[in-house]
Amino acid sequence: MSETIITCALTGAGDTTGKSPYVPISPQQIATSAIEAAEAGAAVVHIHVRDLDTGQGSRDVALYRETVRRIKDSGVDVVINLTAGMGGDLFLDEEDPLKPVDGTDLVNGLDRLPHVEELLPDICTVDCGSLNFGEGSQLYVSTPDMLRAGTRRIQELGVKPELEIFDTGQLWFATKLIAEGLIDAPPLFQLCMGIPYGAPADPGLLQTMVRMLPDGAQWASFAIGRDQMRWVAQSVVLGGHVRVGLEDNLYLAKGVKATNAQLVERAARIVRDLGGTVATPDQARTRLNLKGAARV
Repeated sequence: MSETIITCALTGAGDTTGKSPYVPISPQQIATSAIEAAEAGAAVVHIHVRDLDTGQGSRDVALYRETVRRIKDSGVDVVINLTAGMGGDLFLDEEDPLKPVDGTDLVNGLDRLPHVEELLPDICTVDCGSLNFGEGSQLYVSTPDMLRAGTRRIQELGVKPELEIFDTGQLWFATKLIAEGLIDAPPLFQLCMGIPYGAPADPGLLQTMVRMLPDGAQWASFAIGRDQMRWVAQSVVLGGHVRVGLEDNLYLAKGVKATNAQLVERAARIVRDLGGTVATPDQARTRLNLKGAARV
């Protein structure tokens, strides 16, 4: 069994800041949480930033810049993974679908990348399709044209795209991007399970999706909420990498709120208990064929 890469998704963009005191908001808080996660065993930290006044997800390049700088200045070694998924939110009015609705933040594929272009992270995420996002009238929009334009630019920048797969059709399309030469080897997949209404957190479905991956692919998977830790085990047993963190789950146990470092520590213990070893950042860079480090 080769080394298992642990990614910690630090904060996300969901409405979770009022649900746990440990969800980081400011660049200082996010950077501190990243450093603690790295010290606990995370080789990769996945970063969103949040508006300082509202706590909601943001695309502000200055917030990304400060967060990355603080991590780099700490001297702690960790692979930087920045989201490139912000800018796909569409809220519809049921009676008039063309009427603008508060909460919509919808831009084209290239306009989701200014922070990636400036900071050149090791990895950035690419959400590989559109999705009915939970109840109500919210959609996440990522069309084939947007994805081709975005991945082409990411490839030009030399950043590794992490292909976020929320359902089997998105996996199908991601393999087309690879066939079209828009994704450099080895492709990196993140199989995202349990997000309404994408792929359910079903172990049999995870096995099917793993079988659908192209030869030579590197992959991880995660499931949200109470399924997070059992999904660490599912991924390791199937030969994949893992993701934990407060973006996906707020609890260490029933009624016990977690920190990112605690979630990483538990994931690392599961990996070791299953006979595996936890990858270092340098091992992750080699395994994923990363081309560089984030620019300060």
